[in-house]
Amino acid sequence: MTEMPARGEATRGESLQQVADRWDPELGPLDAATLAVSTLMGASQDLTVRLARAMQMNVTDMNAIMLLTEHGPMGATALAGRLGVTLAATTILVDRLERAGHVERVRDSTDRRRVTLTETAAARTTALTAWRPTIEDIDEVCRTLTESERELVLDLLARLTEVVRRGGRS
Repeated sequence: MTEMPARGEATRGESLQQVADRWDPELGPLDAATLAVSTLMGASQDLTVRLARAMQMNVTDMNAIMLLTEHGPMGATALAGRLGVTLAATTILVDRLERAGHVERVRDSTDRRRVTLTETAAARTTALTAWRPTIEDIDEVCRTLTESERELVLDLLARLTEVVRRGGRS
């Protein structure tokens, strides 16, 4: 069985523009940088899947741990919103992560009805072990930039990050 290419990945002999044309023929010619960003985003998604498998969990579980690590403790409703899943699905996810020792439910000291979710030290260690080689490789590439290249890259990435954050919102 032939494996289908990932979104944004060209098949043999196919240009990235042809991939874009396949997505939406009316889109028109895209800038080479736009196509490169699309390829980077696709590679990032593929990396997330590979690392989730390496950590022996599904992508949503790994994303939950990453969100708790990046944004700190939060309630189940906030986590559900960030993951884009229902509160019921988040409850099942948290139960699974808690059984695996990746997440703890912590009751608020003043309002015992309020429960905050936090990742465990074991979860942080597992995630860092999986992500560290890629983080170090990216840092190695970034350290080769000249100061002017770094300024351009930082500006571009900040603007692209804002576009992605706004994406899909009405």
